Amino acid sequence: MLKDKAAILAWGRRFLPDNMDLTESVWQEANVQVTNYIRGKGWELLIIWAVSFAVFRALGLQFSLLISLFVGLSVIIPYIGVTVMGFVMALIAFIQWGWSGEFASAMIAYAVIQIIDGNLLAPLLLSGVVNLHPVAIVVAILLFGGLWGLWGLFFAIPLATLINAVLKAWFARVEHRGDPA
Repeated sequence: MLKDKAAILAWGRRFLPDNMDLTESVWQEANVQVTNYIRGKGWELLIIWAVSFAVFRALGLQFSLLISLFVGLSVIIPYIGVTVMGFVMALIAFIQWGWSGEFASAMIAYAVIQIIDGNLLAPLLLSGVVNLHPVAIVVAILLFGGLWGLWGLFFAIPLATLINAVLKAWFARVEHRGDPA
């Protein structure tokens, strides 16, 4: 395939239209937005990891670094990751402390971290990097999660940014055509 790259690309171009301006515009916009989304998720992951580590270490939870790493990674899959890590967190805290005030403190701290992440950090951080309103992000997660389950949750924001890029390019083209200049 490396040797015949030019021939393969020429063959594939036969099936594409000559004017690819709209497609290239959508591709560039989607590429920028998905890259920004990945960067934003990376920042969210790091922030949640650091805050979780500080809180769990202050509470005296064993394996704080490892648990906080997985809490940070859990933000990659909205809702499901948080729920699964909630059970893991409860199990580890219960094994360490049993039914006690420390157990309750650890669970409350985990809940507060997740509430702040889900309701403040993620919508503000991701809406800023992908140029989507926080409500659009929540609607995308609910819509695509309802349509395709776990995979819909995982790809909700990239799909929403793709739809946004298509709509922006399409409306820009309509406005350009309607312009008498």
